[in-house]
Formats: sequence, C-alpha cells, structure tokens
Amino acid sequence: MAAPLDSPALPPAALPAAPRRRLVGVGLLLAAIVAAIPLSALIGSASLPPDAVLGILLHQLSGGAVGAPCGPVASTAEQCRVWTEVVWGGRMPSVLVAVFVGAALALSGGTLQGVFRNPLSDPYLLGLSSGAALGASLLLTFQIAPANSATLLPVFAFAGALVPGFAVYLAASGRRHSPETLVLTGVALSAIFSALLATFLFYNPAAGLQLSFWLLGNLQDESWLRVGIVAGAVVAVGAVISLHGTELNILQLGRDVAESVGVDATRTSRRLILLSTVVTAVAVAFTGVIGFVGLVSPHVVRRFVGSNYRWVLPVSGMFGALFLLVAWDCAEVILPPVVIPVGIPTAFVGAPFFLYLLYRRRSGDP
Repeated sequence: MAAPLDSPALPPAALPAAPRRRLVGVGLLLAAIVAAIPLSALIGSASLPPDAVLGILLHQLSGGAVGAPCGPVASTAEQCRVWTEVVWGGRMPSVLVAVFVGAALALSGGTLQGVFRNPLSDPYLLGLSSGAALGASLLLTFQIAPANSATLLPVFAFAGALVPGFAVYLAASGRRHSPETLVLTGVALSAIFSALLATFLFYNPAAGLQLSFWLLGNLQDESWLRVGIVAGAVVAVGAVISLHGTELNILQLGRDVAESVGVDATRTSRRLILLSTVVTAVAVAFTGVIGFVGLVSPHVVRRFVGSNYRWVLPVSGMFGALFLLVAWDCAEVILPPVVIPVGIPTAFVGAPFFLYLLYRRRSGDP
C-alpha cells in the first residue's frame, strides 16, 4: 500500500505540487516576519544608524554574548546607552506587541468565520470593540483613579470586551440558535454599547480626544511587561484554538452532520467563541480597537493554503502578525514626526477588501 501524501517517509520531492507550494508559502511568511521585526526597529521619529540597531538587537537577544552593544558605530558610552534605550526599551516592545496582537486578531477572525460559517465575521462583530470602548470610557469619563489611569485602562477595556463575548457565549448554549442569530446578537449588543458610549462622551466631552485616539488603535508606549502578558495569552489561547481545526472543518458541513460523526456542535461553538473572546479582549485591552485585521487575514490565507482550518488558523495568525506590523510601520512614517493611530492604515486596506467581499457574495462569485 502506498504511503499517504503527508507521510514523513516520503522525500520532499515526492510531495505533490500543492502541499509543496503551501509549505514554501508558510516558510516565506515566517521569513518575512523574522525580517520585518528588525526592520521595524529601524523606523521611528529618531533616525539611528542601521548598524547600531542591528548591534543592539544582537547584543540584547544574545544576553551580551554577541558583539558590542551598539557595534562599532557609537562614539561614546552615553550615546550607546541612549540608542539602546530607544531601540530595546522603546521600539521593540511596540514591534512585538504588534506581532502578537495581529496574530490574536487574525486567529480570532478565522475562528469566528468558521464557527458562524460567515466569511464576513471578525472579532468585533460580536460587539467586543464596543464593549472595550465602553469599559475604557468609564475610566476616562468619570476620572476613576486618574493617577493610575495608564495601568487601569487595559483592565477596564478587557472587562468591557468580555461582557458582549460572554453574552454571545451564553446565547450559543441553546441548540435552536443559528449562527445568524448569534451574529445578530453581537450586532445588537454593539449598538447598545455604542449608544452608552455616546452618552458618556456627552457627559464629559473632554475625555473624547483621548478615547478617540485609543479607539483607532495605539501601539505607542508599550512595555516589556505588556509584551509578556499579550504574548503569553496569545500563545496559550492560540494553541488551544488551533487544536480545534478538525472540529471546525466538520462544522462547515452543518450541525446535523457534525453531530452524526461525534462532534458536539453546541459545545465546540461555545468553547471557540469563549476562546476567541478572551484572546481578542487581551489584544484590545492593550492596543485599543484595530479593525479589519481579523477580517482580511483569513481570506488572504485561504487563497494560498485552502479551506482546511488546521492550516487556516495558524497561518492566519502568522499573516495577521505581519499585516499589523507593516501597518504600524506605515503609521510611523506617513506623517512624520506624528505617529498616527495604527487603525487608520488597517482601515485603508481592510475597508476596500470588505467591499470586495460584499460584492463577490452578492454577485455569486466563488
């Protein structure tokens, strides 16, 4: 009997063309992420020598074992210290948060598109963004502990994002609730939270400017503590979500077919909604509302890896990381020395893509 196509006994040359191209594409995507991270560290309001930036990264990543801290470029120890603080203490945390937040949003978007069997679903369709904005507005509007607002803002945003997510999670417990009903539940909750948000802003208009910037996504002033929190949550929850690729493939055939082969459609859907809510809430809590990453990434990935969710979920996370990282680079260079909210570049890419998806669905294109 011939070995299966994915058997490790087959040499690489024996793999069929499509899987080989898929592996090559994933390898190129990984290489692009690895290359984009140090390149992103070069971008900022202060122009630094590329050799110094590379030397700082190699020195810090190796724990001081490789090269001088700033390479041969810095003229004084004080200059090297300043450059190290700019690159390693200022830019790299923002770069890595962009990577992990982009992965979280894309992974959540791919998951929800599979759960709801709706290609227009994304992490914010359930009202998560409106809930997070409402939580942040409570802190800013009523000036709760203003001395600790920078620390409490992610906490309030995280708690606010969980509210609509858990509401949809509870609604998914009923076996009679269709995916369309759950989506519309999220839309209704989003409308309610948006109305409350507008009411709070009328109460205290002074909080509107700070909240508006946060609503468009902000990756400035990140810290290594935030990197650790976001990275830990995304890796842990993302790994669990990716293990459900087979169940998501079966759910695409319908609830009856899924349950006939032993997959509890209700329990699986609830679990994936909960996991997507948590990972999205973590992302939104630290960066604000960054739209379209979760919508665009899974669609682009399906063009290259197919519709198998065992591939779509992890590769979507990789593409989302690269997408948001490039968007952050654009946000820093579009209007120097001003850094615009990162949600603006993602919207310029995502909104036309969303219209394209709508047109394709209405015209009946595959």
